[in-house]
Amino acid sequence: MAGGGWRVATPHRLATRHPPLFTLLPLLLVLGTTPLRGQADTARRFDLGRFTAVAYPRDARLARALLDAAARTDTFPGLPRPTAQVLIAIAPDRERFRQWIGPRAPEWGAAVAFPDQRRIVMQGQSAGSDAGDPERVLRHELAHLALHEYLGNLPPRWFDEGYASYAAAEWGRDELLATNAALVLRGVPPLEALDSGFVGGTLSAEAGYALAYRAVAELASLDPARGLALFFRYWKETGSADLAMRSAYGVTLPEFERLWQDRTRRRYGGLALMADLTLASLLVLGPLVPLYIARRRRDRRRMAALREAEAEAERQTVASAIDELLRTLPPPAPPSPPHGGRDGVA
Repeated sequence: MAGGGWRVATPHRLATRHPPLFTLLPLLLVLGTTPLRGQADTARRFDLGRFTAVAYPRDARLARALLDAAARTDTFPGLPRPTAQVLIAIAPDRERFRQWIGPRAPEWGAAVAFPDQRRIVMQGQSAGSDAGDPERVLRHELAHLALHEYLGNLPPRWFDEGYASYAAAEWGRDELLATNAALVLRGVPPLEALDSGFVGGTLSAEAGYALAYRAVAELASLDPARGLALFFRYWKETGSADLAMRSAYGVTLPEFERLWQDRTRRRYGGLALMADLTLASLLVLGPLVPLYIARRRRDRRRMAALREAEAEAERQTVASAIDELLRTLPPPAPPSPPHGGRDGVA
């Protein structure tokens, strides 16, 4: 799914056994005979290599693009090349998606993998913008199937999800850790505790996916040359992740867990603290912003009034000075009599 995959847990005997493709035919028949609401067209089937996609006409182009991408990148870190047939059912709408995945899968998923049936159900073009890149979503789910094809039900949930994110190169998980306040408040949880986070709602699940991704990436980095290849081989041979880690990396599972916790805390704890402090500052200062703006406006009005008062006082001062000057001047002389009057000399 976008932001993380979901696999339906199955008994080990089912997960390690690959039923022939005819076991998928009932779903193909249902899809092919169920018309999409509002149109008469039925679903179509597309085949490429070991992949079969079933989609309605509106998602036919998407189905072909997804098959091309799946066939082009059909290898997964540390695993032998998968050979099992895979069915990819693309739901035309949210309602049909919920019908096909059943009530056990989370509401917020964009795709669901069923390893025992070698089947993936994902949303088509009707998916929202939060569903993510369809090719990366499919890659994530195919990684679940490839991991179970080789190891069956050995991987715990945290490793299953972390590996799918690692194989799909979901580097954005690190960005989530950099802003995760839980790393500051509660620290990095143990690996087993990550499993409960996947069913605790969207926010809790996203944090769980990010930490699981970081754990698998950290494990692969212990052997830069071979990555997870030796670890997977020893895990398959012994059935024990602890023994596999001892043989492949020279560390026990508890030692690796402490290493992962310490590195994650050092790498992301400070960033999360800074982000948390920034958020806290915004929460504290946010209510003060309107008061600050109102005060600035009030101050501007006061300054304008003061400037106007100063200008008026200056005008009054100038007028008073001119009046005072006029009072100190002598009165004007009377006008001279006109020439040629009666009192004049002839």
